[in-house]
Amino acid sequence: MHIDVIEVNDCWFKYEGSETWVLKGVSLRIKESSFNLVVGPTGSGKSTLLRLFNGLVPHFYKGEFKGVVRVKGYDTRKYSVAELSKHVGMVFQDPESQVVTLTVENEIAFGLENLGYPPSVIKERVNNVLRALGIEDLRHCTVFELSSGQLQRVVIASVLAMDPDIIVLDEPTSSLDPKSAYNFIRLLAKIRDEYGKTIIVADHRLDYIIPFADQVIVINRGEIIRQDEPHIILEQGVLEAIGVDEPKIPLLFKMLKKEGLYHDIIPLTVDEAVNKVRSILSGGLSNDR
Repeated sequence: MHIDVIEVNDCWFKYEGSETWVLKGVSLRIKESSFNLVVGPTGSGKSTLLRLFNGLVPHFYKGEFKGVVRVKGYDTRKYSVAELSKHVGMVFQDPESQVVTLTVENEIAFGLENLGYPPSVIKERVNNVLRALGIEDLRHCTVFELSSGQLQRVVIASVLAMDPDIIVLDEPTSSLDPKSAYNFIRLLAKIRDEYGKTIIVADHRLDYIIPFADQVIVINRGEIIRQDEPHIILEQGVLEAIGVDEPKIPLLFKMLKKEGLYHDIIPLTVDEAVNKVRSILSGGLSNDR
């Protein structure tokens, strides 16, 4: 059974100079080796919530903070962002904002060099992540040569080289075209499956992400209003209730349910939907009607 790697208990936060609480009594649990999707309307507190997980709140972003966050048992109030970075890697919305060197190889090695790893270990880790992410051909490229998708992979590689157990991503597909966005989400799922990493991502491209998610964390007006499996969140209309557009495939089958034309679990992907339709046409669901 997977253990909880992140525990958030009754957390409140408002930024310095503001009278408004951005987070209001937030509590949640995240299990190891799981893929977690954070969903909410613009201004709901998604980014602030993610900043709890690596200590940016309360150490970097100042304000009033109440509650307890534990990452792998470490109380984030008592450990610096640098110390927590050994356990939590953060990928921001704009990959260019995280790049600090000129070449891909140097960028991936940068964090390891700062932590004083020996050259042999750095070389091995850089080689391993380049190979794992399929970007060995980019090793000697400058970061200015890269597409948005390639740069995003390099940022992920630099995080993976640090070997954190948890990877947190804030709107990582915002600058990617649809194909690149889908491939990037598949890459995250691969990282979870093959390396046992815990993935936490806030993103609006639900059509791509929901099929890979183990759980969806729904936040609205600074409060966690639901934390559950994707099917349950969609079946119960939690996203619709807060004005978040639902993925198209599940939405279509919810409409069919309302019309009495469908009576099974809502599919999340095109392949699942095709199989369901084939089953309906062949009379496979006749007993459910």
